Amino acid sequence: MAIDNYQGKKFCGDNHFNVDDNLTVEQALQIIINEETFTITMRTPGDDEDLVRGLLYSEDIYKSENKLNISFSENQEKGITKANVSIEKEFLGEGYSNSRNLLSVSSCGICGKKELEDIDSSQKLKNGIILNIKDLFIMFKEMNDGQPTFHQSGGSHAAAAFSNDVKLLSIREDIGRHNAVDKVIGHLINEQQLNEAKCLIVSGRISYEIVSKAFAAKIPILAAVSAPSTLAVDFAKELGITLLGFCRENKATCYSHPKRLINHSA
Repeated sequence: MAIDNYQGKKFCGDNHFNVDDNLTVEQALQIIINEETFTITMRTPGDDEDLVRGLLYSEDIYKSENKLNISFSENQEKGITKANVSIEKEFLGEGYSNSRNLLSVSSCGICGKKELEDIDSSQKLKNGIILNIKDLFIMFKEMNDGQPTFHQSGGSHAAAAFSNDVKLLSIREDIGRHNAVDKVIGHLINEQQLNEAKCLIVSGRISYEIVSKAFAAKIPILAAVSAPSTLAVDFAKELGITLLGFCRENKATCYSHPKRLINHSA
């Protein structure tokens, strides 16, 4: 698996210090069939030919067991790998005619930047709230206590949104991490509380997609139980989101915009 090294600020009790963490690389793979873009999927680089072959099979695009003609090219500036696939029309399955939600990917302007310092961007969230790291741990405990499906099955994810005064605004569970986030945002909109949400916490890991959802909802702090991907960190830096991972056992590591965080005793 591809990894890359990123600098973070780790909070432990009343102390904090810089760390270097290995994060899993997340990059775009654009699949082009007969010179037309079919979809863009996010993945960890490696075994791309197997990924394309399996995706096209499972999506009923190409079911033949004959060898598939795939060539790859790189767009280093945008961090996108292109998989060019040639399939004779008579071998295209029904899935090819079904429209897929194409992911719009463009360079976020920070490819290759691994340091923790802020990056100027007109898109950044400007919210200047401050969060005590100890309040973050209270949030995670409250989310954990509010996951009946997980406690009964062990097979669901959760997301929760909090206000600046650590008030729980919404918590939702789902088998999919992204679905749980969407449910929380939808609930906040329905309750006309979206503007009150200042921190979004999630179980599992953080991909760039969850960062983009937090940005769309204008929620400036995003934290997860597990690790972020490299692209999640890159997007968080660009979009002005304070992103934290490994939030467990009264520890947390911040990978972007740590100025919103303090760890003073109450």
